[in-house]
Amino acid sequence: MTQLLLNIDLSLVDWSRAQFALTAMYHWLFVPLTLGILFIIAIMETIYVKTNDPEWKRITRFWMKLFGINFAIGVATGLILEFEFGTNWSNYSWFVGDIFGAPLAIEGIMAFFMESTFIAIMFFGWNKVSKKFHLTATWLTAIGASLSALWILVANAWMQNPVGMQFNPITARNEMMNFWEVLFSPVAINKFLHTVFSGYTLGALFVIGISSFYLLKKREILLAKRSIIIASVFGMIGILMTIFTGHGSAVQVAKHQPMKLAAMEGLYEGGKEAELMAFAILNPKKTFDNEENPFLIKFGFKGMLSYLIDFNTQTYVAGINDLIHGNPEQNILSVADRKILGDSALNALLDYKKAVENDDEVLANNSLKIIDRNFSHFGYSYVQKPEDIIPHIPLVFYSFHLMVIFGSLFVLIFLIFGWLTIKNKIDNFKYSKLIYILGLLGIPMAYIASESGWIVAEVGRQPWVIQDLMTTSAAVTNISSASVQLTFWIFAFIFTILLIVEISIMSRFVKIGPEKPKNEGGK
Repeated sequence: MTQLLLNIDLSLVDWSRAQFALTAMYHWLFVPLTLGILFIIAIMETIYVKTNDPEWKRITRFWMKLFGINFAIGVATGLILEFEFGTNWSNYSWFVGDIFGAPLAIEGIMAFFMESTFIAIMFFGWNKVSKKFHLTATWLTAIGASLSALWILVANAWMQNPVGMQFNPITARNEMMNFWEVLFSPVAINKFLHTVFSGYTLGALFVIGISSFYLLKKREILLAKRSIIIASVFGMIGILMTIFTGHGSAVQVAKHQPMKLAAMEGLYEGGKEAELMAFAILNPKKTFDNEENPFLIKFGFKGMLSYLIDFNTQTYVAGINDLIHGNPEQNILSVADRKILGDSALNALLDYKKAVENDDEVLANNSLKIIDRNFSHFGYSYVQKPEDIIPHIPLVFYSFHLMVIFGSLFVLIFLIFGWLTIKNKIDNFKYSKLIYILGLLGIPMAYIASESGWIVAEVGRQPWVIQDLMTTSAAVTNISSASVQLTFWIFAFIFTILLIVEISIMSRFVKIGPEKPKNEGGK
C-alpha cells in the first residue's frame, strides 16, 4: 500500500480536494437559507390562514419569492457535488460499499421528491387549491428540505464515525450491517440537529437583515416589523439549539476525533483541567516537534474544556503530541503503533486473498481474525509520516472561534430586535439606524459563521476521508491532474456567476419590494 501511495500524484490529491471544497462551500451558501427561511414562511402562512389577514399573505409571498431564487440556484451545485464522488473519489466510493450510497438514495427517493412535489403547489397553487391544502404543502416543503439534510448528514456523519458496518475482505468493501445504528449514531444526530438549527438561525438573520433594509429606507414598515417578530423568536430558538447541539457535537468529536478537538483549541499538550480558549492568536512558529509556545496571545478558562466534555474538570483531554507520540497512561496509541496495526490488517487482507485462491482454510481464518482485531487502525497503513494526521491547525482554530464569537453575537441580535419590535420601538429608537446596520451586517456574519462551521467539520478531520480507515490520498480517482484543474476553474467560474446572479436577482426583488396590496396604493 505504501508503494502505491508513493506513485500517487500529490497535485491530483490537492486539486481534487480543492475542487470538492469549492463545490461544497458554494453549495453551502444556498442550503442554510433554504432550511431556515422555509419554516419562517410556513409560520407566516399559518398566521395568514388563522387570521385571514391579506397583509400576512403578501408578506408570505414576498419571502417565498426570495426563497425560490435561492432554491433554484442551490440545486445545481448540489447535483454537481454528488457526481464528484464518482468522478474524483472512485476509490472512496468503492470502499464504502453500500453504506454511503444508501442514505443518499433515500434522500433522493423520499425527501427530494417530497420537497419538489409540494414546492410546485407552494409556488403555483395560490388561489388554485384551498388555503389549508396550500398551507400543508408549504409545511411539507419545509419538512422535506430538512429530511434532505438529514440523509446527507447521516452519510457525512458515518464518514466521521463509521459504525453499523462490516468489512468484506473478499470485495475489500465496507457493507452495512445495521441501518439503524448508522441512522441513530450520536454523531449523526448531533450533526443533523446542529446543522439544521444553524440553518434556521441563518434564515432568521436573513429575514431580519432584509427587514432592516426596509426600515432604514422607511419602506414596508408593517412587513418589516411583522417579519422581525417572527424571525427573532424563531432565530432565538434556532441559535440556542445550535449552541446546545454544538456542545453535543464537541463531545462526540472528543470521543471519535480527538485530533480535530485538539486543532479546534490549539491544544498540543494534553492534560486534565484543559483550558478552553476564549480568544487567542496562534504562534506561527509552533509545530508538534518544537518547544515554541503555541500562542502569542491567549485568554481562556482553565478546566472548562475538560468540564464541557464530561462535566468534570479532571477529565483528560488528549493533545496533538499525545496523539502523535502516544500516551500509555491514557491508553492512547502513537501513530507509529497504529501504523503497525494498520499494516498488520492490510497484510492479513492480502494473505486472506491468497488463502482463498489456494483453498487454505487455516490461513484464511487466521487472516480474518487479524483483520477483525486491527481493522479500526486500517487507515494508518496509508499514513507516511506521523505529522500527516495533523489537520491545518490555524484554519481549524480560527474558523471554530470565529463561529463561536458570531454565534454569541447572534443571541444579542435576536434579543435586541425582538424586544424593540415587541415594544414598538424599532423605528423610533434613538439608535435605530445603528440597529438597522447591525441587522444588515447579520446576513454576512451568518454566512461566515456557517461556512466556518463547515471548515471545522471537514478540514478538522483531515487527512481522513473515513475516520481512521481511509485517507484522502487513498480515496482519490487516478485521473489526470490537469483535467481536475480544468474542471476546478470551470466550476469556479460557473459557481461565481451563479452567486452573482442570485445576489443580483435577490437585490432587484428586495428593491422592488413585495407586491402592492390589492385595491390599495399603500407602500
